Amino acid sequence: MNTSMMTNEGNELQETRSPLFSPQPAVLKFIAKFISYLFHPVFVPLYVVMFMAYVHPYLFTALGEWNKTRIVMMAALMFTFFPLVTVLLLKGLSFIDSIYLHTKKDRIIPLIACGVWYFWITYIWWNSNKMEDALPIPKEAVQLALATFIASWMGLMANIKIKISLHAIAVGVMMTLFISMALSQDLNFGIWLSGALLVTGLVCTSRFIVSDHTTLEVYGGLAIGVVSVLTAILFIN
Repeated sequence: MNTSMMTNEGNELQETRSPLFSPQPAVLKFIAKFISYLFHPVFVPLYVVMFMAYVHPYLFTALGEWNKTRIVMMAALMFTFFPLVTVLLLKGLSFIDSIYLHTKKDRIIPLIACGVWYFWITYIWWNSNKMEDALPIPKEAVQLALATFIASWMGLMANIKIKISLHAIAVGVMMTLFISMALSQDLNFGIWLSGALLVTGLVCTSRFIVSDHTTLEVYGGLAIGVVSVLTAILFIN
């Protein structure tokens, strides 16, 4: 999107956005919107935890099936359920104009609230290995939680200046974490890493097609995701 400033009917200065690309076919828009919903930022961390629990050959092997399910349920609550309920409550109480968070103003409270949920699950998972009778959470899962927490606050800071792409932040975290696992684990990560890169490209392209984001907002979101994971790895290694 290209941005410019103009005055509205009330003689107030406001930002307007014009499409960065020419109009796309309806079918392509539908696909892009579907991808945007499927890989919404509240779902991506849950998908990564489910990959670790049910697809990765050994990260959660020692925990058993029930404990795997418990961890996935914790991730579903903190990464997905509570953030969604928070946004719905804020809309119901008229603190935000839309559940889609179209404006920078609408994103402030949800990002702060999500930061609280992400901090809580990071705290629990980070300290689980230090407590007796607690579930031994793999470091990769703790890195994901911490990176998501860091990303939420970096996104909040970026939101002061630009309407950063939250989708791009989420897939940036996912992509970087997969790259980290591919480089640090003695496994053939080719197909999984290719899948993560493909999803990242599809999501970012979809945001260009069906949202009003600029290239800075999308690529900046990716950069925040990358930096968040690298920071988390420095703390948890």
